[in-house]
Amino acid sequence: MKKIFCFLFVLGSVVCKGQSELNIVPMPVKADINYNATNKFRITRSTLILYNSELLKTDVSYFISQVNSLFGLSLRSKMEPVDLKKEQNIKPNSIVITLLPEKYAGESGDEYYNIMSSTGNMNININNSKGLFYAIQTILQIVQKSGSGDHVLMPIASIADYPRFKYRGMHLDVGRHFFPISFVKKYIDYLAAYKFNTFHWHLTEDQGWRIEIKKYPELTKIGAWRNGTIIGRYPGKGSDNKSYGGFYTQAEIKEVVQYAKERYIDVIPEIEMPGHSSAAIAAYPWLSCFPAKPTEIPAKMISQKSIEEQKAGRIKLVQETWGVFDDVFCAGKDSTFTFLENVIDEVNTLFPSKYFHLGADECPKAHWKLCPACQKRMKDNNLKDEHELQSWFVQRIEKYLNSKGKTMIGWDEILEGGLAPNAVVMSWRGESGGIEAAKQKHPVIMTPGKPVYFDHSQSKNEDSVTIGGYNALEAVYAYEPIPKELNAEQGKFVLGAQANMWTEYMEYPSKVEYMLFPRITALSEVLWSPAAKRDWKGFERRLPTIFERLDKQKINYSKAYYDLQTIVAPSADKNSLITWKLESKNKDQEITATYTGPLRILLQQKGKGNIEMPVTHQGTYTAKMNVASNKEVIVTQNFFLNKATGKKITLATQPSKSYPGDGAFTLINGVQNEKGMSKTSEFLGFAGTDMDAMIDLKTEMDISQVTVHVLEQNGSWIYLPAQVEVTYIPDVDFTEADLKNFPSTIRKIDPLEDKGTKTITVENKQKCRYLKVKAKNYGIIPAGNPGSGNPAWLFVDEIEVL
Repeated sequence: MKKIFCFLFVLGSVVCKGQSELNIVPMPVKADINYNATNKFRITRSTLILYNSELLKTDVSYFISQVNSLFGLSLRSKMEPVDLKKEQNIKPNSIVITLLPEKYAGESGDEYYNIMSSTGNMNININNSKGLFYAIQTILQIVQKSGSGDHVLMPIASIADYPRFKYRGMHLDVGRHFFPISFVKKYIDYLAAYKFNTFHWHLTEDQGWRIEIKKYPELTKIGAWRNGTIIGRYPGKGSDNKSYGGFYTQAEIKEVVQYAKERYIDVIPEIEMPGHSSAAIAAYPWLSCFPAKPTEIPAKMISQKSIEEQKAGRIKLVQETWGVFDDVFCAGKDSTFTFLENVIDEVNTLFPSKYFHLGADECPKAHWKLCPACQKRMKDNNLKDEHELQSWFVQRIEKYLNSKGKTMIGWDEILEGGLAPNAVVMSWRGESGGIEAAKQKHPVIMTPGKPVYFDHSQSKNEDSVTIGGYNALEAVYAYEPIPKELNAEQGKFVLGAQANMWTEYMEYPSKVEYMLFPRITALSEVLWSPAAKRDWKGFERRLPTIFERLDKQKINYSKAYYDLQTIVAPSADKNSLITWKLESKNKDQEITATYTGPLRILLQQKGKGNIEMPVTHQGTYTAKMNVASNKEVIVTQNFFLNKATGKKITLATQPSKSYPGDGAFTLINGVQNEKGMSKTSEFLGFAGTDMDAMIDLKTEMDISQVTVHVLEQNGSWIYLPAQVEVTYIPDVDFTEADLKNFPSTIRKIDPLEDKGTKTITVENKQKCRYLKVKAKNYGIIPAGNPGSGNPAWLFVDEIEVL
């Protein structure tokens, strides 16, 4: 029998002082554990494990290996049918594992387990071997090694447990950055330790094809390697000019799938189509609508080697930067589908999962609009636009997958143009796609960017380069996978949820660990534990134990939970415009905030746990907190004060839920974004809509200019506004209809002349109390640009009034 080992966070199990301090993650459905009782069940070298089915043999061996590895005890086991009704059949100091007949399974399902321990024995009842595996995870979190080290103590306990959701997933992108098999296995161990049951393996991308396909060897010979990678956060500081890549052989894929199977984890492959296909097209240019059209990589991002290769005649390249690209699989050629079906056939032999993920997200339509073959396909099939062409593409692939016994999963773009009949929708652009699919009675997996995109920062105090965004531990724990918009019947179509690990800015396994932990622990409880059992305060109490386990396992995890958090809020102090609030979970540590003027310290505030610092001067404020004897956390914040700072503001159009900032106050909080996408919490993001704000200056005053601070990053679909209009309103009562009677100034934006600007200033000397500031969204992204055909984003971070 093959010996298996699972990475577990159990070394140095923590002794709890009372039942209220249960330190199991995720929290069981029911648990009654008496840690304080003097008598406990003793696991010794003479302890015998009895089990009643050959189906349990592998997991019993795993249990024995874990106890031996962690505590140095070698246990014995024996397979024999045991009649629990006859206590005389149970020998003292035994662990009795009983696979129950199917008729006892009930509604708890095949992942159910029940643990009952007394001073003489421990009984584990299960419906399936999966239940035994999960019971072992729980046992190894609560047993305590004796002081002498010759036995392990199990508290007197009664535990009944099973998961809330049947789909509990984690994703890993190996396309942007490649990770060796050793780390992929470790990643699977992380999932197993917290009772996840699905590993979504994102295997192909614009920046690299990572799976061996024997019929198409160029996919890994060419498509697995790029000539360079941009340096730093997009758009970067040039190319590193280093060849980068790697791929998994089919033998390695099988090894990982088997490894996961032994841990009851289903591995779902993702092969991106029709978009995110640059690497495949680099290997086989005929997959493109325009095989003779050179791959476009911006001049400041392309590697020197790629420049030289294109000069020498190479047409298609593996992408070297991040974003969305127009060169996608041609939907008009039958040869495209022959290729994809052949790829699917080989992938299916490697992955026994019933699911196949085909991506189908972020597919630009620019090439399809110009491609004669695609246009003919649309005409032949009475398709009204390219969105329906994508739907036709997806449905054709789905039919093929169904014919091979597979169920298709796709990102929520598969809803556009008509949903494939048997598809599972993975909702990532918020929850709206999942809500729509569930109402159509389609299975749904929830994975919204907020809060379960784990490539987003865990800290507002940036300590490493990330893609941007902010998903704190508390936000992950608070997530509810079944949206309130669904009724009870519709909610049944939500299979569960997963977190996504996109790796544009994760080159090494240590960074993946850092972004994963401790948020995976919070998500495990969201997906496993009953909703009624979720309690943030209770989870917070367990965090020190979780961190202790991670420390002992030498896991590189984020300590953002203990960060010095900063919040800018309206001030109650008549002498200041705003207040800088500083808070920390380290309630015993002193925080010191100072404002240093040109010659001396003008202001200082001290306190433990949290303090409030009035902002009375423009300039740089600094806060410090000791977190260890030789380490301190330092946070600085620049404040830019003006006539609008801290005043009352309302929005006619609310920002996207994905980029809400701190609400409307974000625009007049005196903080100007100085770090771009790394600090998206300082922006309000509007998807296809305008920013329409009304500011009350409290009293009528003279003003000369209004400046709107914006972000332009076209590769991320973020565009400058088309225009900014400012309306000046005196200290009078007015209605919306009256606005046309007040003076206004419009500043139109020239996409070329204003390109790269971060501020748009409207000048006009006026006397007013109210200002209506409207930044008009750019509109639809034009052809030839990432995201073409989609509404542009408008990002605004501050409105400055002088």
